[in-house]
Amino acid sequence: MTDIATRATRRVASPGGRRRLNGGGPRAGTIFAFVIPFFLPFVLFYLVPVGYALWQSVRVVRRTGGQYGTSYTTFGGFEQYTKVFQNDEFWSSVGRIGLFGVVQVPVMLFVALVIALLLDTPLLRLKSVFRITAFMPYAVPGVIAAIMWSYLYSPQLSPVVDLLNGIGLKPDFLGPGAVLWSAANISTWLWTGYNMLIMFSALQSIPQELYEAAKLDGANNWTIAWQIKVPIIAPSIVLTTVFSIIGTLQLYAEPAVLRQISSNISSTFTPNMLAYAVASGNNYQQAAAISVVIAVITFVLSFGFMRLTSKRAGL
Repeated sequence: MTDIATRATRRVASPGGRRRLNGGGPRAGTIFAFVIPFFLPFVLFYLVPVGYALWQSVRVVRRTGGQYGTSYTTFGGFEQYTKVFQNDEFWSSVGRIGLFGVVQVPVMLFVALVIALLLDTPLLRLKSVFRITAFMPYAVPGVIAAIMWSYLYSPQLSPVVDLLNGIGLKPDFLGPGAVLWSAANISTWLWTGYNMLIMFSALQSIPQELYEAAKLDGANNWTIAWQIKVPIIAPSIVLTTVFSIIGTLQLYAEPAVLRQISSNISSTFTPNMLAYAVASGNNYQQAAAISVVIAVITFVLSFGFMRLTSKRAGL
């Protein structure tokens, strides 16, 4: 099977060899003209804010003359980071979001993978309709999606809750043990279609010769799906996993909206909500330190996962 895949993906070099471009290489001005539309926004809206956050995170506010004296901002080294690491609310939010990611990310990606495989099978009819239906939730803004699901979770308004109460189940989607998973359900509904589209696009690039060779060897659709398709699109699955890890640590909209109808979500429910709450109290330096720590954790988890999967794949 490997030889077949190799032959199917092998590219034949052109007989003329590599052609030389007339007139030499492009001028520096031409290169700069193509690069500046990307480079300028990248510097203004990414590097500058990151640099400003780093600068703010090493600043502290001091006062002279007691509590009501004159305040001034000065360099404080790692003082703000020490406060972050000593903050129990920060570690509670990190643990909560870690539990969220350990459960929600695998479930979401598994559902996305199953849908992508179903859309790629020749047995499914009306593929375009199912593909649009699966991708449609991603077109809904996150805040709007959270508001929609809040209506379905609310005991006073939800027809779903009324129906379940009528059959004796009596769910409490906004209770202390369920509200985290209610937010996870919103994220899963919202992002499954996005991840499915990435996996489905990868499936479309697989040569059909591989499937024909597998069928000649006696493989059925199930074997082709899990032993041929899934290993080939493994890089796409890794990519969606990295995106999902980043998105998990940035979770804000869903719990922030649910907080309006549930007392079981505090202003420090997630790390991003904690950073916003601290900034709302005019403590911008510590909020910047929290943001930097979140960014470092995101980088370590994402890069670590990519390194781990690359080693297992022998890359």
